[in-house]
Amino acid sequence: MNPTIYVINPNSLEAVTRGLQDSLALFQQAGGCAIECLTLHEGPAGIQSEQDVAACAVLVGQRVTTLARQADKSAAAFVIACFSDPGLYLARSLVKQPVLGINECGLLTALALGQRVGVIAILPTLMGRHARAYAAAGISSRIAGEYPLDLSVAQLQDAEATRVRMLAVGRRLVQEDRADVLVLGCAGMSHYRAWLEDSLGVPVVDPVLAAVAMALGRVATARQ
Repeated sequence: MNPTIYVINPNSLEAVTRGLQDSLALFQQAGGCAIECLTLHEGPAGIQSEQDVAACAVLVGQRVTTLARQADKSAAAFVIACFSDPGLYLARSLVKQPVLGINECGLLTALALGQRVGVIAILPTLMGRHARAYAAAGISSRIAGEYPLDLSVAQLQDAEATRVRMLAVGRRLVQEDRADVLVLGCAGMSHYRAWLEDSLGVPVVDPVLAAVAMALGRVATARQ
């Protein structure tokens, strides 16, 4: 039985989950960890406010606990695929397996790639929460800036509108705030990473890829 890394999309949008599964295909190897992306169907249609974060935190904890207890599969690690890391610390308190949040992992990866980190958010409603997370982690001085696309999670599926806004925000972070690495502040942005990196000429971190890469590393070292 191959170990499985579960990537949990805490919102109810199946399109986001399909995008995650597609972007993570590069990690799938014969005989290696299986990577399974799941939708939290009971969650909101996009985590876009403090209320949304609070509403799905317990749901995330419950889903992680259920998956960890399944007898027919080997849960090796869990990734919470939302930049607000809803239910992260609750889930860590409930299971023995590693639980990773894409906010933490994305920022840690960015800090290894540049000195000044720019963050592209979806909406301004969660930027205060993000700022508190940066302060709690002691990295506020490394955050060059954060600006929203002013698009909902569902609207990120409109590629043309998203690219226009993302390029404008990315250029502002690089040119005005002197960011030398960018982080995509939403799991639903995965399929724009390579395009934006090519367009701006600076590293762009997809936090979902960063988190799954860390999960794979944790699982590999634990098996030695």
